[in-house]
Amino acid sequence: MRIALLGYGRMGKVIERIALERGHEIVLRKGAQDTFAGLENADVAIDFSIPDAAVANISACLNNNIPVISGTTGWLEHYHDVAKLCEEKNGAFIYGSNFSLGVNIFFELNSYLAKMMKNLKQYRVSMEEIHHLQKLDAPSGTAISLAKDIIENSDYSSWALENAKADELLIAAKREEGVPGTHSVFYNSEIDSIEIKHTAHSREGFAFGAVVAVEWLFGKKGIYTMKDVLGL
Repeated sequence: MRIALLGYGRMGKVIERIALERGHEIVLRKGAQDTFAGLENADVAIDFSIPDAAVANISACLNNNIPVISGTTGWLEHYHDVAKLCEEKNGAFIYGSNFSLGVNIFFELNSYLAKMMKNLKQYRVSMEEIHHLQKLDAPSGTAISLAKDIIENSDYSSWALENAKADELLIAAKREEGVPGTHSVFYNSEIDSIEIKHTAHSREGFAFGAVVAVEWLFGKKGIYTMKDVLGL
């Protein structure tokens, strides 16, 4: 496939290497100051940019009938607008807060555990996410996805980064040098504690999952998630 990379930072470069190793061609490498020239030559596109650029990147693809996946977080207040455009253009789109195959299995584990713990009111749930210093949004999109599944299966109404109320799920967001991404979910009671955790050792997992996802999306129409890609 001919792939357009929308966002050509460290993640974009890892995606490029993996895509080339899997026999694909890169026809556009769009950094922050670059134009969309060459986008029309792409079969598919992968957006790993910044929150302020994501909507324009995704929209440009949909307007040019190019299937696109986006792993950029921090722009989801515009998600419904993008989904509407995808439907109007009969396009193909996947948004993933995290394309790592391991993280998407972790999502399922988190949701299942939340359902099991729903009626055990003695446990207080909290979360922690740690990322590199260049991570622009907090909490991470992955943490928000985890929190959403917990909230849907509990009495919590929302999440908070600090000073969480009784009905709010506390998320501690930390930024440390050289951390690709670590997410932990804690269930604490006076008697014991339960913890599940996913630790990324590098950006490889995110990049590999993104390439797998865009390979899966090619030739399809509609809005999908990584659950569809993995058959979960």
